[in-house]
Amino acid sequence: MDFSEIIGHNHIKNHLKTTLAQGRVAHAQLFHGPSGSGLLPLAIAYAKELLCSAHEPGSEAYERCARNVASFSHPDLHFVYPVNTNDSVKKNAISSLFLEDWRGFLNESPYGSLFDWFQRLGIENKQGNISVLEAEDISKKLALKSYEGGYKIMIIWMANRMNTECSNKILKLVEEPPKKTVLLLLSEQPEHIINTIRSRCQMLQIPLLPEKEIANALVSKMSVPEREALKISRQANGDYNKAIHILSKDNDDLVFETWFVSWVRSAFKAKGNKKAIQELLSWSDTIAGKGRETQKNFLRYCIELFRQALLKNYGLDSLVYFETQDPKFSLEKFAPFVHQNNIYEILKGLEDALYHVERNGNAKIIFTDLSIQLTRLIHKKEVV
Repeated sequence: MDFSEIIGHNHIKNHLKTTLAQGRVAHAQLFHGPSGSGLLPLAIAYAKELLCSAHEPGSEAYERCARNVASFSHPDLHFVYPVNTNDSVKKNAISSLFLEDWRGFLNESPYGSLFDWFQRLGIENKQGNISVLEAEDISKKLALKSYEGGYKIMIIWMANRMNTECSNKILKLVEEPPKKTVLLLLSEQPEHIINTIRSRCQMLQIPLLPEKEIANALVSKMSVPEREALKISRQANGDYNKAIHILSKDNDDLVFETWFVSWVRSAFKAKGNKKAIQELLSWSDTIAGKGRETQKNFLRYCIELFRQALLKNYGLDSLVYFETQDPKFSLEKFAPFVHQNNIYEILKGLEDALYHVERNGNAKIIFTDLSIQLTRLIHKKEVV
């Protein structure tokens, strides 16, 4: 994977090339940004520059190095990523046991989300993490000499998934890594990485991709007609992976919209309506039966949809990208019910629910409580 294959972020690519040319490569770096912005492809392209910098561009050694990185088999390039036990690995799950799956994932969907990865492993109903066993494996790999005598690179994808024991274990490596070793931590939620690690990393923020860059990539890489590419890029909201899912018609948003519409309709009717209350309880049971990653993704979807409704309500149409799939559900008609007097409490309720789901709370209680809150808040009048 080369910088030329990375969508957008030209200023960041130039910055990384400059630091390498000037010999200012930090031993611990934290790339952070939203899902689908290209954290992983960017890190791999940077790793390629580091690993192949010892060879003359165009030489046989350089080309060999580039091919090894492109196939994710370079002996000095290591990956760590969240995993859990599945049908193939019954216990002591660590990244190296899923290497073939990982290479397939990178080849097919380098901009893929954590949920896409979990689906590939068949663990979408579990919460994958990076355990203390992983920390021991990292230490062993980085203790070895560089195979080619240059840099050793360790890319830790979704570093916020390191549990406390793992984080404490690798802190020493972050503070004092072996010579010519570079740790690249990637995270969509850097605030969940312990501060003792975060404060020792050079931070690099990766922003959302501009609509134009996503549209251009869809046209050039996927042969999508320009008009359709522009429409999809607007819906993707800076997330190239989401654009691919929209294009493939397998976007989770289609299911999430159905759940959301059912939820808010029942909440509207529930005031003094026993039948509607039963519908809400039934809805809560249904969502509680889904995997935790699905629940978290749905809650994030709800947060974004309520924000979109608020923008629509206050006439900021240029920032509204949401398009409904259900012909009976209109954002324009829904928007007046989301306003300055209830949006804070609605978002707080959703974020609290997300927090408790992440910490393995009882899903049925979480979604029932959230539904009762929405029943009250959705009827709250706007006071100007």
